Amino acid sequence: MLATMGYITPEITGKLPGYLSPSAGLKFADVPNGLAAISKVPAAGWGQILAYMAFCEVSQDQSPGTAAAAGDFGFKVLTSSDPAEKTKKLSAELANGRLAMMAIIGMFFQDGLTGSAWGDWANYTASPLR
Repeated sequence: MLATMGYITPEITGKLPGYLSPSAGLKFADVPNGLAAISKVPAAGWGQILAYMAFCEVSQDQSPGTAAAAGDFGFKVLTSSDPAEKTKKLSAELANGRLAMMAIIGMFFQDGLTGSAWGDWANYTASPLR
């Protein structure tokens, strides 16, 4: 769900001020939206992203039999002390997560075809797949 919001947010609100990489002189405003941004982020930036992802994955025990393995990370906004309500909320969260995964794949596909995740039809006619 965060990937979907991250894809949408720069289009709606604009980009952060300042530098993405001060040593390379790369400002956030210089990085294009969508898939084109992948090639603009320096290798050290991708290393930081991967290191943070690894930290998030290994920072909590999710071995079988633990509450985290069942999807309960202690956030009572998403869960409940009532087992039936907890199951209902976790199922809704799972369904919303799956919908968000389909949305981001659709945005990637459309961005690859048109150069814009929003279906910029001016770019559609210039697409090599047209």
